[in-house]
Amino acid sequence: MTDQAPKPAAPVPDARRMDPRSIEALLVVVARLRDPEHGCPWDLAQTPSTILPYTLEEAYEVAEAIENDDAAELCEELGDLLFQVAIYARMAQERGQFDFGDVVASITGKMIRRHPHVFGDAEVASEEEVRENWEAMKAAEREAKGKRLRTSVLEGVAQALPALVRAEKLQRRAARVGFDWDDLAGVAEKVREELAESEATFSAHADPLERVHEVGDLLFSCVNLARHLGVDAEQALRAANHRFERRFMRVEVCLGAAGKVPGPAYRDEMERLWEAVKSEER
Repeated sequence: MTDQAPKPAAPVPDARRMDPRSIEALLVVVARLRDPEHGCPWDLAQTPSTILPYTLEEAYEVAEAIENDDAAELCEELGDLLFQVAIYARMAQERGQFDFGDVVASITGKMIRRHPHVFGDAEVASEEEVRENWEAMKAAEREAKGKRLRTSVLEGVAQALPALVRAEKLQRRAARVGFDWDDLAGVAEKVREELAESEATFSAHADPLERVHEVGDLLFSCVNLARHLGVDAEQALRAANHRFERRFMRVEVCLGAAGKVPGPAYRDEMERLWEAVKSEER
């Protein structure tokens, strides 16, 4: 048996001559960026771990575009997020693990499988029943894959989630098994209780670690209140951040018009301007 010369690699298409709306064009761009000989040094140096912070940043920029109701910005940010998926898939393909097509097949199959009331004959009576069925199917799929059965209802809530989001998910998991407040009054009372316990640490001699614990408990109870009110705590805080930013910048502009800059000497004036800005917004 004689050795055969390896077949030459197929030429890589020129993405500039492809339909820019096609996913194939994006995959060609990513492949070129990761080409060992002709690619981009920065892209070649990346790994899934080094790309992760950018992925989180892009996800938040998508959220900001949605909050701003900016369709053009949302389109661009979704493209940036899609690029993250494509480059992760390319890295995995280089390692012989999976490729972009496998990613698409995985999510397509999962959505069809987990929506039997849409793609099959199953019937559901409410959104809550849809959620319950989804969780049941997740558990069955996990068992079918031979993964360890979860010993706690709280397992599987990703540690990397923002703290407010993770707090709400943990609370929802506990609520499924009946560990929850019966009404808003009980939740509100818990918030007041945690606030009082935080106030007890105001003393200069208080244990700093205890302060951290009490403030953490207060924040956790506030998330619980938001959940019972049907408010997304993460989105509510993001909106509050935006309001504060917008109002304080307006205060700075008003001070600047008088030849002043923010500082302790103008505290009373800043407070007055702050209230005026709030009144204007109303």
